[in-house]
Amino acid sequence: MSAPSLARRIVIALPLAGFLALAALFYSQLGAGDPSKLPSVLIGKPAPTDPLPPLEGLVRGGAPVPGLEPKDFQGNVTVVNVWASWCVPCRDEAAQLLQLAQDKRFRIVGINYKDETENARRFLGRFGNPYAAVGADRNGRAAIDWGVYGVPETFVVGRDGKIAFKLVGPVTEGNLPALRRELEKVASR
Repeated sequence: MSAPSLARRIVIALPLAGFLALAALFYSQLGAGDPSKLPSVLIGKPAPTDPLPPLEGLVRGGAPVPGLEPKDFQGNVTVVNVWASWCVPCRDEAAQLLQLAQDKRFRIVGINYKDETENARRFLGRFGNPYAAVGADRNGRAAIDWGVYGVPETFVVGRDGKIAFKLVGPVTEGNLPALRRELEKVASR
């Protein structure tokens, strides 16, 4: 093989080798890390203060379920869950949220994200309603204020009204003990 043809093959092979090396690097990182541990710049900061209207027509025990009033965070340890009826992982986490709602030391509120009212009510009728209040975030603005990457996401707000913890993704049997530990830490302050 002559020197010019060898050089030509090397020049042609270099971009392919570079692409394959990058593809191998990206592939190896696909399963790396825990997406539920994404950092939040809001940890330690006050929870957003914009109120959200109630989910229209949602009732519990014959009384309308209120919307989200941030003043209600003061003095309470609150779990804020961002959910939607069209979100499959939200269905998966419903049982864990109902279980968590049994502990009356914590208040669970929901932010219904970009959802149709009827679909959201049907979802809560089918999977259960763990929420003391449900705010309707029809245009997604509140989710932006909360720093939501995608539904579901769950926040713990301390009695001081500051965000203490964020869980990205659904509440599962696997991460429910960690969420409870965070709630216990916040409740003991």
